[in-house]
Order: sequence, then C-alpha cells, then structure tokens
Amino acid sequence: MADDNVDSQSMELTGQDKIRQWLNKSMKIEMTDGRTLLGIFVCTDKDKNVILGSCQEFIASPDDSNTCTTEPRTLGLAMVPGRHIVSIHIDTGPEPQPEGTNF
Repeated sequence: MADDNVDSQSMELTGQDKIRQWLNKSMKIEMTDGRTLLGIFVCTDKDKNVILGSCQEFIASPDDSNTCTTEPRTLGLAMVPGRHIVSIHIDTGPEPQPEGTNF
C-alpha cells in the first residue's frame, strides 16, 4: 500500500511542468476591460505576464458581455500584463496538424 502512495505523489505535476504542457496550446484570456484574447501560448514570466502568438482580440458588446460587437482584430504576437488577466482557459485537446498533412 505504501508503494501506491509514493507512485501517486510522483505523478503529480509541478507548476513548471503544467506550464510546459501548455506551450503551443490554444489559450483564451479574458481581461479586466472586457476584451478576450485568443492565441497560442508562448511563454510567461514571474510577473504573470503572458505572451500569445497568432493572437486575435474580441471585444464584448457593452449591452451583453457574451456577444462580440465586431470582427476579431488580428494582433499577432501580444503581451498580456498579468494584472489585467481575469481568467485563462486552455484548449487541452489534441494538437492541430499542420495544413497539407494527411496522416
């Protein structure tokens, strides 16, 4: 029985390991000003700033926070200050395959 406990403890991920798993995954960040950013997680730092690649910005309607008022705006590479992040959602599904590959 003691061996089972040791195995389960060794399988727990550290914070750094969890963040490494998020690399190159699709990430959705909701910000304090109502904007939502959708992009590929590139990195973070000790101040909780996040870098997203291929980032698009969605602006919530003033009347209804669940709808967007305009087409998404392409930002490209974006730095999101940690102090403005309300929530983060990670797409942990399978990685998308590059276009033109049929496996």
